[in-house]
Amino acid sequence: MTGDAAAILAEAETRLAPRALAANLAWWNSQVEATEENAARRAKAELALSDTLADRDLFDAVTAARESGGNGLVRRQLDLLRNSMLTHQIPDTLRARIVELESSVDMRFSRHRGVVAGVEVGDTEIKRILRRSDDQAEREEAWEASKTVGAEVAADVRELARLRNEAARGLGYRDWFALSVSTDELDEVKLADTLAAADRVTAGPFARWKGALDETLAARFDCSLSELRPWHYADPFFQETPPDGAVDLDPLFADRDVVALARRTFEGVGLEVDGILERSDLYPREGKNQHAFCIDIDRAGDVRILANTVETHDCADTMLHELGHGVYNLGFLDDLPWFLRSTHLVTTEGSALFSGALSGRRDWLEVVLGASASDVAELGARLDAARAAELLVFTRWVLVMNAFERALYADPEADLDTIWWELVSRHQGITPPDGRRAPDWAAKIHIAVAPVYYHTYLYGAIVGLQLTAFLEGSAGGIVDRPDAGRILREKLFAPGQSVRWDRLVQNATGSPLSVASLERAVAKV
Repeated sequence: MTGDAAAILAEAETRLAPRALAANLAWWNSQVEATEENAARRAKAELALSDTLADRDLFDAVTAARESGGNGLVRRQLDLLRNSMLTHQIPDTLRARIVELESSVDMRFSRHRGVVAGVEVGDTEIKRILRRSDDQAEREEAWEASKTVGAEVAADVRELARLRNEAARGLGYRDWFALSVSTDELDEVKLADTLAAADRVTAGPFARWKGALDETLAARFDCSLSELRPWHYADPFFQETPPDGAVDLDPLFADRDVVALARRTFEGVGLEVDGILERSDLYPREGKNQHAFCIDIDRAGDVRILANTVETHDCADTMLHELGHGVYNLGFLDDLPWFLRSTHLVTTEGSALFSGALSGRRDWLEVVLGASASDVAELGARLDAARAAELLVFTRWVLVMNAFERALYADPEADLDTIWWELVSRHQGITPPDGRRAPDWAAKIHIAVAPVYYHTYLYGAIVGLQLTAFLEGSAGGIVDRPDAGRILREKLFAPGQSVRWDRLVQNATGSPLSVASLERAVAKV
């Protein structure tokens, strides 16, 4: 394939856009209805897209066009296209096996239900038990039920790691971790330095906060500190702040329409979400993915959310989070080329985590939720402490996930069960169940189908903190401040991928990404 850069890009878009659309629709259908048929259609559509991305002539033409020079938006598109095609420049049989295995594992996550007291239960019910029940036997059974999917998929997750590593090494990379970081425009050394800094600034505050939490839990469950185990905490992975160690806002959300609250939030800053909500699948039912996500189907306005919404503060946070992705995908400049009408992982997570955090702010609780001024005043400074605790718990969990995935791709044959619990103990201070030998790591869906992604959540959380500070200074606040929405549209959303994520963060927040914002926030615990 020959031609100038503009012609190469036009040809690539003509071939890729319809296949990306078909793959996105097939993936959506596989998530809202986890059937063998939908999984097969998804695998077929994803393989067709992968076939186009794997086209060697096209890849060589893109590479040659990049090497011939060029600048501006054309060069930026070539860079992004090259990164997206690189991971597909592997043998056809290997590509097909990875796609098929990912689809199979994902379907099993969607269809799997644990069993508690002889009844199949979904993730929402398991979390309810862990947040509310005082029955230690019931809690332990619920926690065990949350891990049974791990045993079901662990062998295939290891195989995916082997296959991904084979692909990465064939492309000249150490392993899949190194390849993923590189094609996401991240520097692995800087990433390690940032995570190490996050570890340093959170280790002390987390230890103090968790020490107080453990005292509370030991008293609640009438046990010693040494007897506390994973099921004494409020979610299966201790990735969320438990009510015992924070402010329990759930009573304020009883009988409230979480989706309507989210709509009201974005309307208040001048961002339209009705179209997103109309196309979405928002409530729990059998046979659908039990998690939440936002997807841009066509880069032309068809943005959707899948969620499992119930009347809790956590679900309000989730709905705001996913709409934070959604408004970003609707906010690109109209004349941006197709290849630039997307978001970087770091900045879209920044928008989402910034948006989700609104549900714990005093002004949001009073203005949007309609909580009384006296109720909000009573919560007082505890809300700031709760937000700091949330960041501590979240950061320590990201450290587990990142370190585990490094270990997984460094050696998929390692004793991953032991490595997992060593990391959980080190970073989260959780004592494993006595004599535990089980693939609990495989129960985390991201490891299987969204690999080497979790560090972007931490980067995104930091971006969210910087956005909050910038908007409070530039727009006088966030809740019901149309200027805040305007600034987000102009500085963060509009450019799409026309600039690198690190420069976009500086442009949108006034400063480069820095752990200093995290350090200041967790000091409030």
